[in-house]
Amino acid sequence: MDIRNIAIIAHVDHGKTTLVDELLKQSGAFRENQATAERMMDSNDIERERGITILAKATSVEWKGTRINIVDTPGHADFGGEVERILSMVDGVCLLVDAAEGPMPQTKFVTSKALALGLKPIVVLNKVDKPAAEPDNALNDVFDLFANLGATDEQLDFPHVYASGIGGWADEALDGPRKDLSALFDLILRHVEPPKQIAHAGEPFKMLATTLGADPFIGRILTGRVEAGRAKAGDTLKALSRSGDRIEQFRISKVLAFRGMTQQTIDEAVAGDIVTIAGMTKATVADTLCAAEVDTALPAQPIDPPTISVTFGINDSPLAGQDGKKVQSRVIRERLMKEAESNVAIKVEDTDSGDAFVVSGRGELQMGVLIENMRREGFELSISRPRVIYREEDGVRLEPIEEAIIDVDDEYTGAVIEKLTGDRKGEMVDMRPAGVGKTRIVAHVPSRGLIGYHGEFMTDTRGNGVLNRIFHGWAPYKGPIQGRRQGVLISMENGVSVAYALWNLEDRGKMFIGAQEQLYTGMIIGEHSRDNDLEVNPLKGKKLTNVRASGTDEAVRLTPPVRMSLEEAIAYIDDDELVEVTPKNIRLRKRFLDPHERKRQARAEA
Repeated sequence: MDIRNIAIIAHVDHGKTTLVDELLKQSGAFRENQATAERMMDSNDIERERGITILAKATSVEWKGTRINIVDTPGHADFGGEVERILSMVDGVCLLVDAAEGPMPQTKFVTSKALALGLKPIVVLNKVDKPAAEPDNALNDVFDLFANLGATDEQLDFPHVYASGIGGWADEALDGPRKDLSALFDLILRHVEPPKQIAHAGEPFKMLATTLGADPFIGRILTGRVEAGRAKAGDTLKALSRSGDRIEQFRISKVLAFRGMTQQTIDEAVAGDIVTIAGMTKATVADTLCAAEVDTALPAQPIDPPTISVTFGINDSPLAGQDGKKVQSRVIRERLMKEAESNVAIKVEDTDSGDAFVVSGRGELQMGVLIENMRREGFELSISRPRVIYREEDGVRLEPIEEAIIDVDDEYTGAVIEKLTGDRKGEMVDMRPAGVGKTRIVAHVPSRGLIGYHGEFMTDTRGNGVLNRIFHGWAPYKGPIQGRRQGVLISMENGVSVAYALWNLEDRGKMFIGAQEQLYTGMIIGEHSRDNDLEVNPLKGKKLTNVRASGTDEAVRLTPPVRMSLEEAIAYIDDDELVEVTPKNIRLRKRFLDPHERKRQARAEA
């Protein structure tokens, strides 16, 4: 059977996963009356809650006797480790662009990777039925983007279709019949070349593993594109590392392939197809699975280095062990090592203490998703503030710089520019109108300056601004950046918070806790209205006397506390603070709970 391998790439929210849903439905992957979920490819709980794609996933459809393997990729640069590997196993890409927004930063990130690999894109101008859509402008912007990224003449001569993923249609002309997606299917068959690997079907078996998974019944599984030869269940293969060292020899227990939304057992893996193989115990991502006579490993994509690191430690607060079952450092280390094995964009290192681990990755979102997954699995952790990773080149200290693209109402542009270029050491690169009453600002800002900025940005723009960021490059160190301006309110007692005490503390600052909550000494319960930390007693009840005047026992009315999400809490804390994460709670605390110990540490650092 004829094969085409294609990846769908786009910025977050431009409609990739919705379009894949429609491709599956219209290709006959489902029965007429089969019940299907919305955004079927986003199968992970966190993906469904946040409406984003985190893990790359494959599916396949049949159209006019040709099998089209489709890989849905993440849009966020934080999950770029997934994208780079995925692109090495396809022969073409569908670039989806929102006709109203045009190409956005994450589009740029994934597209640069695809163009560098020599893939020829098909551009799908999605959501052209939106009232604010400007498909012609979006098309011009895509051409400019390709030119800026150094596309070849062949890549610049890209075909395009106008589409509506949610409407389930695509046409080569803007005023086409708008019936179905057959124009897109036909364009993929015409424009994407069949895999070159088919010509190597008679050679010994070779496959580069691009994603790692685990199945409760068949164990460890590796997915990739077969580069040469054929393999079936029962065959003996060996695994080679990137450097060509032999890792293990194993027998294939099962060969699976994507058929619609499920993986089905197939008789034989053939050159050019994307398949999953089971039976190995040690082989992992970027290893070569091959026949016994093969001695050289297939070249694997180099992965961009991590830019931030976070320390994961055991939870040593007085309330440790009450919510979660997995609290020992050994269990935490095993889980982190397992994550680093399947996610090549993450690195895990041990610390001298033995009960904390430094995890390096691409960004706050990637770290947030890992921590959220772990707390749902029953782990208790203490998490440090993210720190950027520096590099030394020719004696110069370099730091990571991100490109921030901001769409904001005109009235707030002054406040945003002042924060980015003043306090956070950014440089403005571009500023232009982006629709009625909106401005688009492009700035290059040190990664340090963007840690914890999102909450402030939403306040400055009254919740209407849109901030997208992406790794831009390395630049000389820009000097110190001011951290959080406000101090915090710290509990000086262990016990349960009292409404009357919190009511008396309200003029001291914003509260992060409500009444009747468990507290401990050194826990952060609010933000101080001034720039110094203040120790307070949230347990102090009302003193009652024998004589009661009328009106003294009125119910206390508390202002609702500020509740932070996991990412907000991690971005909010300072270097001497931690986030205590358990399956049921997110608490802020000082690294040293004892006030005397805190003073000693502060003196030592000074």
